[in-house]
Amino acid sequence: MPKITYEKPIVELQGDEMTRILWDWIKEILLEPKVELNTEYYDLGLVHRDETDDRVTFEAGEAIKKWGVGVKCATITPNAQRMEEYKLKRLYPSPNGTIRAVLDGTVFRTPILVKGITPYIPTWTKPITIARHAYGDVYKATDVRVEAGSRAELLVTKADGSTEKYPVHDFTGAGVLQGMHNTDKSITAFARSCFNFALSSGRDLWFGTKDTISKTYDGRFKAIFADIYEKEFKAAFEKAGLNYEYTLIDDCVARVVRSSGGYIWACKNYDGDVMSDMLATAFGSLAMMSSVLVSPDGNYEYEAAHGTVTRHYYKYRAGEETSTNPVATIFAWSGALRKRGESENNAALTSFADDLERATISTIESGYMTGDLAGIFKADGITPKKLNSRDFLKAIASNL
Repeated sequence: MPKITYEKPIVELQGDEMTRILWDWIKEILLEPKVELNTEYYDLGLVHRDETDDRVTFEAGEAIKKWGVGVKCATITPNAQRMEEYKLKRLYPSPNGTIRAVLDGTVFRTPILVKGITPYIPTWTKPITIARHAYGDVYKATDVRVEAGSRAELLVTKADGSTEKYPVHDFTGAGVLQGMHNTDKSITAFARSCFNFALSSGRDLWFGTKDTISKTYDGRFKAIFADIYEKEFKAAFEKAGLNYEYTLIDDCVARVVRSSGGYIWACKNYDGDVMSDMLATAFGSLAMMSSVLVSPDGNYEYEAAHGTVTRHYYKYRAGEETSTNPVATIFAWSGALRKRGESENNAALTSFADDLERATISTIESGYMTGDLAGIFKADGITPKKLNSRDFLKAIASNL
């Protein structure tokens, strides 16, 4: 049969280590036999980012703005150890943070549910979608080391040239200092994205910050959400029988643990990063989570919401067999292909994306899976069989 084609390219962002290997295998085994891939390729591997002084990351973000749909592999955010390992020129920022700053918007992450894998919290019978703000906070922060005897002050220079100075801390001993920011524009876009997503999916929306402690910073998030809800969304929510609730983040966490799921949980940037990993693990595995960044102007970037699986990469590089879970990366590709199909009214492409996801889930439910799932899979009459990464992809291809 002829391969499925589409018109506009998808922006392809390849990453690092074991997920980079899986990326090529997914294309070879699952995608290229069925689809004539049309991509604009950017190598976001750490080596190439260093070669381009990280210019490639900004170019990739701009390409997604141009073409509307991107798909991203997991990437390394280097620390001091990575800087030495890769002989980097400098410590580059998070590629995800850079791209999210270009696109703005909100990251929506939802667990991929499979029969036979029971969440560690058994009351979670319905998926919980994390809506993570994708701009600012610690991901755009300035970090400095401070010497003993230093005085830290926050200086704000206004548009008219006047200044205001705010005391931070007098350091009697050495320490560290961090300055972070956000904008009303980005918070407003975040709020509208969350309300619209809740309406489109027919689910309640919860939002939590720590405005009792961060009275101005977190308080601004709370106020903007409340204002937009009252003015723009309250009537639509009431008509749809949906609720919007604000609580402190610690109260929200407690309620989430006691809940049955089935709602959208809006979080600030760092909270969403941490809580989405907690949710993914509690639902079964970090690799069983779909993730998409939705920008205010309608651009979409699909990604694997986990790391580069360094430990498995070192084993692979040493010639050892690995059983790395590729499901999140598969769903990143299926999400991007589906969105491109929807944008072009391409039924064949959207159907392929749906079939790819069904084939992946049914392969696991029939007892064939990677090692992270084999230890927690329980289904009557089925003994889970642990496959290496490549054989698991071949099993999915057979189902597909």
